[in-house]
Amino acid sequence: MSSLQKKRFISRRTLTILIGLVALFTGAWAIFENISEPESGRGNTIQEGAKAPEFTAVNSIGEQVRLSDYRGKAVMINFWASWCIPCVREMPLVQQIAQDYQNDAETLFVNVGESKGTIREFMDKQAFDFPVIIDVTGNISGMYRIMGLPATMVIDREGEFSHILLGELTEDIPLQQWLEESI
Repeated sequence: MSSLQKKRFISRRTLTILIGLVALFTGAWAIFENISEPESGRGNTIQEGAKAPEFTAVNSIGEQVRLSDYRGKAVMINFWASWCIPCVREMPLVQQIAQDYQNDAETLFVNVGESKGTIREFMDKQAFDFPVIIDVTGNISGMYRIMGLPATMVIDREGEFSHILLGELTEDIPLQQWLEESI
């Protein structure tokens, strides 16, 4: 073996060892992060009592909406989409509750993943006239760890989740009571 061949062999061997060490280190780091991070910090659903994530968005009538603007007031957030059958079924009930509590609680309707045109068409067809926050990129629903629709959350006056409903709202679910507890 010539001296040039030995150097190439040593260089390849060193490179292979370095790549192996990097892979080993990366794997160990990923395992450590997965074990050490609390479950609430991973992709799991949010929990009652947790602080609601701050967001800023634009609604369907062009107004800028920030969650912190409603501090000191109870807030109900409803995540929905027009293609979601349970969302469409619960929408009249959510709208009625929002109207009944409009002086005491703010209701934010967040459409997940649809364009402004699709939302407007749906709202016109259903004869709804409330403003809708447009979350076409899924940024807000991602912060709130929404994995399925519909989802309704009540945030108390201090900005913490007081009640969380992942799934369809029905008349059997005491949403009015949840709002009254949070006001």
